[in-house]
Amino acid sequence: MPGTDSSSKRHADPPVENLEPLLHVVEGTATAVGQALFDKLVAHLARALGTSYALVAESVGGGRARTLAFWREGRLAPPVEWALAGTPFEGVSNGDLCHPASGVGPRFPNAALEVTQVVDGFFGVALRGPNGQHLGHLCVFDSKPLPLDPRQLALFKIFAARAAAELARIHVERELGESEERFRDLFDEAPIAYVHEDLESRFIRANRAAMRILGLKPEEVVGNVGISMVPDTPDAQRRVREAFESIGRGTDTSGVVLELRRKDNGKPVWIQWWSKPDPSGTYTRTMFVDITDRVQMEQDKARLEAQNTYLREEIQSVHNFAEIVGKSPALLSVLESAHRVAATDSSVLITGETGTGKELVARAIHSASKRHDRPLIKLNCAALPTGLVESELFGHEKGAFSGAIARRIGRFELAHGGTIFLDEIGEVPPDVQVKLLRVLQEREFERVGGNTPIKVDVRVIAATNRDLLSAMREGTFREDLYYRLNVFPIQQSPLRDRKEDIPLLVHFFLKKFSIRIGKRVDGIADSVMERFMAYRWPGNIRELENMIERAVILASGDVLDMDSIPSLSEAASVVAPPRSSPTPTHAATTRASLEDVERAHILAMLEKTNWVIDGPSGAAKKLALNPSTLRSRMQKLGISRAPRPAP
Repeated sequence: MPGTDSSSKRHADPPVENLEPLLHVVEGTATAVGQALFDKLVAHLARALGTSYALVAESVGGGRARTLAFWREGRLAPPVEWALAGTPFEGVSNGDLCHPASGVGPRFPNAALEVTQVVDGFFGVALRGPNGQHLGHLCVFDSKPLPLDPRQLALFKIFAARAAAELARIHVERELGESEERFRDLFDEAPIAYVHEDLESRFIRANRAAMRILGLKPEEVVGNVGISMVPDTPDAQRRVREAFESIGRGTDTSGVVLELRRKDNGKPVWIQWWSKPDPSGTYTRTMFVDITDRVQMEQDKARLEAQNTYLREEIQSVHNFAEIVGKSPALLSVLESAHRVAATDSSVLITGETGTGKELVARAIHSASKRHDRPLIKLNCAALPTGLVESELFGHEKGAFSGAIARRIGRFELAHGGTIFLDEIGEVPPDVQVKLLRVLQEREFERVGGNTPIKVDVRVIAATNRDLLSAMREGTFREDLYYRLNVFPIQQSPLRDRKEDIPLLVHFFLKKFSIRIGKRVDGIADSVMERFMAYRWPGNIRELENMIERAVILASGDVLDMDSIPSLSEAASVVAPPRSSPTPTHAATTRASLEDVERAHILAMLEKTNWVIDGPSGAAKKLALNPSTLRSRMQKLGISRAPRPAP
């Protein structure tokens, strides 16, 4: 037709068969994704359009591009990166389409793309994302002119849209991967422990901090049951039960303190725990921090406070001795034995009658030992009800029994690193003897109501006035416990076998009570000392101490005479029973006679003062007693003024 140029002829509707190659491209790339899609797309496009080159490229910033797939002269080529400035690709980047059908050779980067032929025809379409951002381009080019009819152009744009969508998806996936990697790094490397648990407390994932705190290996994380790491103590089980109940109600937990056991070594670890259900309802998101050091410091503080309280009570209590007094061979032998065993950690069993100073020997051993800077904790096993001995020795957990409203630290925990003195060891109940044996053998015990072993380093010194060998034969004292305690036996002699020590003890107690009572009494009559030396002292040193204290109270001058101790003659007269007489009966008789003498002395003084108690001439003044104290003694001794006869 006149007026139609060659370009119009080139854009005339092509025959339908010319589209078949492009339809093969559709079929070849229909199911491909990712890199496979790009590889197939450039290969099928090059074959369908009869070109030597086809590529899909992405923009890498800085005016540069990099091939994702490059078909070059019959095969896929390695990735290539090049600058866009001054090339036909720059036109694609600045618009949506660039189609110089021929004559592009002077502007084509042959060297950059390693193209061996001189390029003439070029066609490129921009690949844009959902928001119109430029992602890259899809191009074909050849050494010959490259005319495309409208239908080819339309299909080419369809392929470009497919490539753009895939490239956008890859970008999103890449960004998500990078974001996930950043969050994974944050999750894994965070100093706070993070754990995801299902509703049965099974771990789904845990970060490094959580694994370090809980003693878990990476392969042990998945499926590990968190609640199984909670010790089976009433307090620990109660805390975790309350925490999980709050999660079940869909509420947050706020800083709950839980006690756990490490997976690797079973050591205790305390965590402060926060947990929140995931919106999906399929698992919980938990974070926690290790507060073991803080809890152990608080426990040490509590133990030290308990030790201080105990020691304050000990200081405030009345002890029988301030120091060891005496020079008799029997006492020196005991001190020599105490000195020898003090340097060791061996168990010591001190035997002897009541009032002979067994506790004082235990204190001497502790003071001379390497544990002298640690506490000496004592317990009189006979002074407690049978049901409380175990709790006093080993402590108890909160809720272990009725009335256990808080955790209590036992005497063995208080004595950790030091010495425990168990007086009247023969009175320990048989069931407690088993636990005591375990402490001596394995150096560990469990609190009442708990099942977590507690390791202790304690030296045990025991004392008794009972015949433990007879108790073993009777089945009331364990034989194995006896031999564990009796590693180094010390026998404390009674005062009647230490006559040389009586004068020293008398003067020692005389000075002690003179200062305490506030009276100057610094001498003792020879006749009184002779009576003291002749007396058998069934109550041993404790009886002597009590008698001196009473004598100082009653003394009217600075020297103790028979008027101050009228009970001594009566006591001496009843103190020498036959050898076969049992000691308890003898002691009871002596105590009774002493009370009679004290009653007689007070009555005599009341008669002298015409029963006037108060005032400068009253009986209280003459007896050197406070009037209220005198009235209390009168009431205790049953002293009252007989009613006057009626006129």
